[in-house]
Amino acid sequence: MQRDERVTSPHGSRTAQPSGAGLRQALASLKNNRQFRLLWVSNLFFFGGVWTQTLVLAWLAYETTGSPMLVAVFGAVRLSPLLLGPFAGVFADRHNRVRLLLFAGSWAVLAVGLVATLSSLDLLPYWVLLLGGLAIGLSQSPSQPARASLVFELVTRENLSNANALNSMAINMTQVIGPALGGAMISLVGAPSALWISTAWYAVSVMMLLPLRGHRQTIHARTGSAFAMVSSGLRSIASNPLASATLLITLAANTFLWPIYQSFMPVFAKESLNLDAAGLGWLLACSGFGGLIGSVIIASLGDFRFKGALFVMGTAIWGILWAGFALSHTIVWSYILMGAIGLMSAAFGVLQTTLVLMTTEPPLHGRALGLQELAIGIQPISSLALGVAAELLGIGATTFFSAALLVVAVLMIGTRGSRLVRYRGVETGATGVEPSTDGQRNVTA
Repeated sequence: MQRDERVTSPHGSRTAQPSGAGLRQALASLKNNRQFRLLWVSNLFFFGGVWTQTLVLAWLAYETTGSPMLVAVFGAVRLSPLLLGPFAGVFADRHNRVRLLLFAGSWAVLAVGLVATLSSLDLLPYWVLLLGGLAIGLSQSPSQPARASLVFELVTRENLSNANALNSMAINMTQVIGPALGGAMISLVGAPSALWISTAWYAVSVMMLLPLRGHRQTIHARTGSAFAMVSSGLRSIASNPLASATLLITLAANTFLWPIYQSFMPVFAKESLNLDAAGLGWLLACSGFGGLIGSVIIASLGDFRFKGALFVMGTAIWGILWAGFALSHTIVWSYILMGAIGLMSAAFGVLQTTLVLMTTEPPLHGRALGLQELAIGIQPISSLALGVAAELLGIGATTFFSAALLVVAVLMIGTRGSRLVRYRGVETGATGVEPSTDGQRNVTA
């Protein structure tokens, strides 16, 4: 029988037992919670598949077409299922999240396996690659609200930052291994083999979720149709300045810079740095290694008090580093900058989800994370716009101006009106929450 390391407070809420600070705190959620440990290992293999196939498919798109614009079109198609985020959030609120993840993971195995088969048979022209990218996107993007909101159910609120940092560590570990492995496999044995590795990683991810099928999730009462639930969630979150500011910064980051990383790194590698596929893999691995270090640092902080400040200022510094990378034409300097970019991306990647969960009520978590997914879903549109700009101005100039716009947007959103930069993650009241009638969480900065 699993030992439950959590205790019940006098108010009936679960609280974490005191744990040591520093590096011991970094692994707290993994050591004390078997269910979260299974989810974490599943995430490790799931995102291993994501990073491997992301590099391989982007490389195939650029190698097939030689056009940054067509690479942008491919990226837009692959990421377009992100636009389903609000409805995926409703599903996460209304249905069992573990079952949703099992279905999405199984779909990923089938989708990537089919693309790998077509690539092995040399039957993967550009239009088929577009369809394959769409199928893979449908397996990945709509499951994210369920994957993120499940964390809140498996750990205590005090361990939420730690658990999200550990999830970010899993992503960044695979971001080190996946691109490096994918690039090396392209160079040594070809793209189809790399895609088959992605398929195997997705399959292991599904297997790790199977023991969680008995997890009893609280299914919140339905309040009407999916459209009605999306509408009510929008109204509640729009009236919440902290949650709104967090989502607006997420929107800005995914408008100006994440499409560069998701779609245009092969263009950077070839046009600015003259790197082959293996070199591109190592460039992305530097970012993953930096992100891994950043995630370990945040995980070791535990339930720290300057969450809003780290989110806002870390994202702004991340944008400044991207501007420096855009101006670099030296391989070693670019590797160093990409490592620093990964380091600062942890502040954004870990805390965007933590802040969304902390500033909204549990009945809204799925829909709030669905809106986060929608904010990420701007990437297909912004990817096309950035592709046009890259054709006209070059990828370096496009990235520099995008980074500058992000820094301005983040500082304006985070420091004016919303008080996000001063948010500490401290709740009010005996139970930590002063619930409101519309499902909004009342918090103090």
